[in-house]
Amino acid sequence: MATSPNPQDFKVDAAPAMRADSTIVGDRWRIGLLTDSLVRFEWSDSGDFENRPTQTVLNRDFGEPVQYTVTERDGRIIIDTAALYITYDKQPFSKEGLSVVVKGVSDTQFNTWHYGDEQRGNLKGTARTLDEANGAIPLDDGVISRDGWAVIDDSASNIIVEADEINGKHNPFGSWVTPRDTAETDLYFFGYGHRYIEAVHDFYRLTGPTPLLPRWALSNWWSRYYRYTQDGYLALMDRFKRAGLPFTTSVIDMDWHRVDDVDPKYGSGWTGYSWNRTLFPDPPQFLRDLHARGLHTTLNVHPRDGVRAFEDAYPEVASRVGIDPATEEAVEFDLTNPQFVDAYFDMHHRMEDDGVDFWWLDWQQGGVTRQKGLDPLWMLNHMHYLDSGRDGRWPLTFSRYAGPGSHRYPVGFSGDTIVTWESLAFQPQFTATASNIGYGWWSHDIGGHMFGYRDEELEARWYQLGAFSPINRLHSSSSPFVGKEPWNFRAEICDAMTDVLRLRHAMLPYLYTMDYRAARDGRPLVEPMYWQSPDIADAYEVPDEFRFGTELIVAPVVSPNDRAVQRGRAEVWLPDGEWFDFFDGRRYVSRGVSGRGRRLEAWRAIDRMPVFAKAGGIVPLQEVAGAGAGDAVNAVDNPRALRVLVFPGADGAFTLREDNGTLAAAKAGRTADTSMTFTWGGAGAAGAGASVFAVAPVAGDVTAVPDKRDWTVVFRGVAPVADADVRVLAGGQSVDAAAVSVTYDEATLSLSVSVAGIASTEGLRIEIADGLRIADNPIEADVMELLLHTQMLYRTKELALNAVQELGVGALDAIRTMNRGPRYDNDFWVTEMPDAVAGALAEILLRS
Repeated sequence: MATSPNPQDFKVDAAPAMRADSTIVGDRWRIGLLTDSLVRFEWSDSGDFENRPTQTVLNRDFGEPVQYTVTERDGRIIIDTAALYITYDKQPFSKEGLSVVVKGVSDTQFNTWHYGDEQRGNLKGTARTLDEANGAIPLDDGVISRDGWAVIDDSASNIIVEADEINGKHNPFGSWVTPRDTAETDLYFFGYGHRYIEAVHDFYRLTGPTPLLPRWALSNWWSRYYRYTQDGYLALMDRFKRAGLPFTTSVIDMDWHRVDDVDPKYGSGWTGYSWNRTLFPDPPQFLRDLHARGLHTTLNVHPRDGVRAFEDAYPEVASRVGIDPATEEAVEFDLTNPQFVDAYFDMHHRMEDDGVDFWWLDWQQGGVTRQKGLDPLWMLNHMHYLDSGRDGRWPLTFSRYAGPGSHRYPVGFSGDTIVTWESLAFQPQFTATASNIGYGWWSHDIGGHMFGYRDEELEARWYQLGAFSPINRLHSSSSPFVGKEPWNFRAEICDAMTDVLRLRHAMLPYLYTMDYRAARDGRPLVEPMYWQSPDIADAYEVPDEFRFGTELIVAPVVSPNDRAVQRGRAEVWLPDGEWFDFFDGRRYVSRGVSGRGRRLEAWRAIDRMPVFAKAGGIVPLQEVAGAGAGDAVNAVDNPRALRVLVFPGADGAFTLREDNGTLAAAKAGRTADTSMTFTWGGAGAAGAGASVFAVAPVAGDVTAVPDKRDWTVVFRGVAPVADADVRVLAGGQSVDAAAVSVTYDEATLSLSVSVAGIASTEGLRIEIADGLRIADNPIEADVMELLLHTQMLYRTKELALNAVQELGVGALDAIRTMNRGPRYDNDFWVTEMPDAVAGALAEILLRS
C-alpha cells in the first residue's frame, strides 16, 4: 500500500539569508561578507537577489558579524577585512571593475583576483567519474589555491523551495527544486590564503556538513558485476567467513534484475526494478540470509529508461502518473514530476521492506532534465538521500559526484576503473584532492573493474590502498578471469590480501572515530599533505601520500616492484619530528632545514606498504575473529576486545568515540567516549620517568559499550623491559600480575601488555616504572633480510653486508661507490649495485 512521504524528511536544514550587518547593497549589486575571507558577489539586472538555499549553498549566516570597513573613492567602494581588500566600481562585474587582494600570501605574485581570472593556482577538487579513465584525468576546482583564492560560481544552481504544488501538480514532498526566478551572477570568493583547513571548514558551513556514516559502512564491501545465483552468492559469503575474511556490505550489480529476458519491444534490460527470479527465486529470504551473516545490501539501478510494462511494479506506477497500464506505454523517467518521483520511491520502498538497505544509483546518461539547469544525477542524489532517512532510518546512498555540495550525499562511486598500474597510481591523488572540495567518502573499484591485464602484484598493491581508503569496496567485471577473491591468487599475494582485509576490519574503532571527526569537525578522513604544511614546498610534491586521520601518514606503492630489490618504492615526505613504521616499529627521524621535514624513498615487499605513525600516536583497533568463527567474522558491534597501538617518543592522546548504533543516538550526541592518554616519560624526555598509558572510565552513554573489555596495549617501536617493571591498575587498584600478560616481539619491536575483564566504567592504567626506551633500529638484521632476496651477484651482496657490519651507517659511501659502476675486487668482477638496491639500503641506514 503506497504511503505519502513525510514532508519533514525532505526539508533541508538551512540558514540561507545573509546577515544584514555584514551585507553591502547597491541597486543591482550585493556583496555579502560571510566571514572575513569568504565573500558572496551578486549582480542582478533586475535588482532582485536570491535569499533561498540553492543546490550547492544552504547557509549564508554563520552566526557572527564580520568586522570590516567601507570606503568610497573615485566612484568605487573599498571593503577592507582582516583577510581581504576588495575594490568594486558598482558596475556589471568586469575584470577592470572588481578585484580582491588576499592578504598574507607572500610566496605568489597572483594573490590578487580580478573578476574572470583563470584559477591557475587552484589545488583542484574532484571529478564526476573515472569511467574509462586509464590514469590521470582533469579535475574540477576546489576551494583552496596556492595563490590564496578560489571561486565557486553558483549562478546556474536551481533553488530549493518549500512548495505544495509544482507545475500545477501536487507536491507530496513539501520541498522541491526549481529554477531561479531571475538570472543573476552569484559567486563565492574563498580568500583564505594558505589556511586550507579553515577554507574547507567554512565550505562545509556554507554548503552543509558531511553526514555521519553508519559504522558498518567502514569495513569491507564485496562487489562484482556478475550473474550470481541466490545459493551461489550465499555460498561465497560463507566461504569468506570460513577463510576469516570480513565483509559487511554486499553490493549486487545489475544482474539482480531481469536483463537478458526483456522483450526487445521494451528496449534493453539496462534499466530494471524486478528481481530475476531465475537467479534469485526468493529475494526476501536472500536478503534475510545476508543480514543473518552480518551483511548490508545495496542493489544497482540505472534509472534512465523509466518504468516499462515488463516490470512487476509497472501497473501501479503507470496508474499513479495517469497512464492506463493496458496501453503498456512506458513511464518516462522524469525527476521534474513529483507524481513520478513519489511512485518511483514507493517502488523502491517495497523492495526495502523486503530487506534492501540502500541503493547504488548508477546514473551515466548526461546532465539534462526537463528543468533548466537541473542535473538528474544531483536530483537523484538529493532525493534518494533524503528519502533513505525517512522514519528515522540511517540515510545512505551510493552514487556519483554531481558537483560542489555532493558531500551531503555519501557514499561516492568513482566509476568503472580500468585495471592498470596507471589507474592505481592516480587514485591516491584523486582521493586526497577531493577533500579540497569537501568530498571525503569516495568508494573506488579496488583492484580495478575492467579491461587492462592480470598482474597479481598490482592487485595486492590496490588492496593495500583500499585498506587505507575512505571506503574499501572490491569490484570487478563479469570476466571469468578477474574475480577478486584472494584465493584466486598465488600464496604470497593471497596472504597480503587477507592481511589487509582483516586490518581494515580491525581499524573500525579508529575509522568510526574519524567518521565523527569528519561529520562534526569538518576534517575528512583523507587529507593532502599540504593541508597541515601549506608553506613547505615538499608537501606539494608527494601527491600519492596523504594523512589518514589524526595519527597516520600513508604513502602507497603504486608502481611495480623492482626486480633487483624485490620491493616496491614510494616517494615519502615526513614532516619534522619522529615517525614510526606502523607495522614494524622502525623509527624515522625527520629533521629538515628550518623545520621543513625530510624526503626519502620507502621500499616495501609485497606484504605491506609504507604507513607511518606519529610519535605519541595512539591507534585503537579491534580484535578480528579468525577463520571458522562464523558470523562473528563480520561483527561490527562495539568490541569487547581492543588492541591499541601506541607509538613512543612523545606524549599522546586519543578519544575513542562509539555509540549504540542508532541514528537517533548519533544525532543527539549520545556517544560513549573513552579517553586514552600516553605520557612518554621515557629516555630522552624532559623529566624522564615512568611511561604511562591510561584509559579513562567511559564517559557519556555507558550502555553503548560492553560492561567489560579485554585490552591489549602494544607499545610499538620500543626496547624490551622486564616484566617486573610493568604495573597494571584498574579502577585505581593494582591488577594481580598473574592476570597480566607481558610479551615482546623482536620482529616488530613491540611490547604488548594484555589484561582481560576490565570494567569500562573503571578505567585502566599501565605504568612502566623506569620509562620506555625507543628501540634501536635493527640495521644489520634489516640489511641482511633485504640483501637475502635481492637479485644480484652474491659477491656484491657480501661486500655490502661487510661494509654495514664494519661501518654501520658509514657504509653508505661504500654502497654508493658500488652503485657507480663495475670494479675488480679480489679476483672477482663486481657489477654495479642496482640503483633500487642502493636506494633500499639507504632507507635502512638513514632512518634515524
